[in-house]
Amino acid sequence: MQVKKYFQNLDYWLIAAVFLLTVFGIISIASATRINLGESPSNVIKQGVFFLIGIGLMIVAANVDYEYVSQFYIPIYALNLLLLVAVLLIGVDSKGATRWIAIGPLTIQPSEFAKVIMIFCLAKLISLRQKQLNTLPTLAFLCGVTLLPLFLIQKQPALSASLVLVAIFCIELFVAGLDKKLIRNILVLAVPAVGLILWDVGRENPLFTDKIFATHQFNRILSFVDPSRDPGLYYQTEKSISAIGAGQLTGKGLFHGTLNQLSYLPEPHNDFIFSVIGEEFGFLGCIFVLAILLFIVFRCIVIAISARDMFSQLLATGIAGMFAFQTFVNAGVATGILPNTGMSLPFVSYGGSSIWTNMVAIGLILNVRKKETKSLFEGGLL
Repeated sequence: MQVKKYFQNLDYWLIAAVFLLTVFGIISIASATRINLGESPSNVIKQGVFFLIGIGLMIVAANVDYEYVSQFYIPIYALNLLLLVAVLLIGVDSKGATRWIAIGPLTIQPSEFAKVIMIFCLAKLISLRQKQLNTLPTLAFLCGVTLLPLFLIQKQPALSASLVLVAIFCIELFVAGLDKKLIRNILVLAVPAVGLILWDVGRENPLFTDKIFATHQFNRILSFVDPSRDPGLYYQTEKSISAIGAGQLTGKGLFHGTLNQLSYLPEPHNDFIFSVIGEEFGFLGCIFVLAILLFIVFRCIVIAISARDMFSQLLATGIAGMFAFQTFVNAGVATGILPNTGMSLPFVSYGGSSIWTNMVAIGLILNVRKKETKSLFEGGLL
């Protein structure tokens, strides 16, 4: 009976959506790496292996007693910091950034794992201090806990991972009941601050932004604010927009994307995989991918609503927020509505650390679903 109940509580729709999207991603990576033209299929094979390992990690995460594990949130947080420090000490450099640790033939990216670790640790910390959430000492403590890994990640530098951590932090605080007056006050300060940064970046002689951002980060923001200043900086975004536009409604077909096949798209198997999908599968292909990702986020939110305690609810909403934020930023960068940040598209972009992080996150969502106790009439949905 226990086994029967276990399988009854599995969210098969969520699992099916994740598997479908990942397989579609592997197909898109095959085109992005041009295996049809005789290029090495190694990245496609690796992504398939990463996915199979990810399934194993998902199964483990779905069955471990996460409430018991949460007792060890301090050692888990410390391990996260150690991994991030190790990147700075023994990390592998690539394209001016040091974000990876080499373990034999394998390289891992701890900043990816930091996302799900911080979701877990922040959910535990906030749930323990929920009654004191709107007090200055508690907020200062939670900010400090988040800023420490954020600082280490920025030293790599990895702006995209930093932004995800900030989004996770804000989402979990909001769900836990952050005072609306405090949110209003933060927005009153944040919105003009963003405007000031964009204004300063666009100046001929910036006052401060060229000092607080790394050179490549400053240039990416500059290319967004004023593409005409240096067309070379806008090259990636320009080609991405051209590829998506060329796909029109139904696309040019798999392996028939002109810009993709002629190697005009930058990082087509990773950061700009959405551009490959747009050119070869068209507007309908883009909608297909975004719809599945939206469904995954929706299922995470539904499970969060049905969660039996604040820790589980924060865990599920943090994961939903991570997927939603990364999807918005990746698609936004590919279509030119956001500055280039190098954000991967969940389950679609190439990368072992990325797919493993996402699969562990899905496993935790399935685990929360398994433990849920609320009925439809008590606040649960579907």
